[in-house]
Amino acid sequence: MESQLHGLPALFRQLGLADDPEAIRGFVAAHAPLEDGLALHDAGFWSPAQAQFLRQSKADDADWAEVVDQLDVMLRR
Repeated sequence: MESQLHGLPALFRQLGLADDPEAIRGFVAAHAPLEDGLALHDAGFWSPAQAQFLRQSKADDADWAEVVDQLDVMLRR
């Protein structure tokens, strides 16, 4: 089975967010840092659909999981 690799811009598009580098930096600046112990998908700034996508991506170890992890790390710095 061939796995697809997605980057941050693709993840932001999938989440219905602006995907240019400036918008991604602005999103991270506006929402970081996440509280210790708070799961990324439980953060209050996601819509229910966005939270579900993030939760499922991790639970299913989907091809999105790696970039979801990358966003999680960025929001914890």
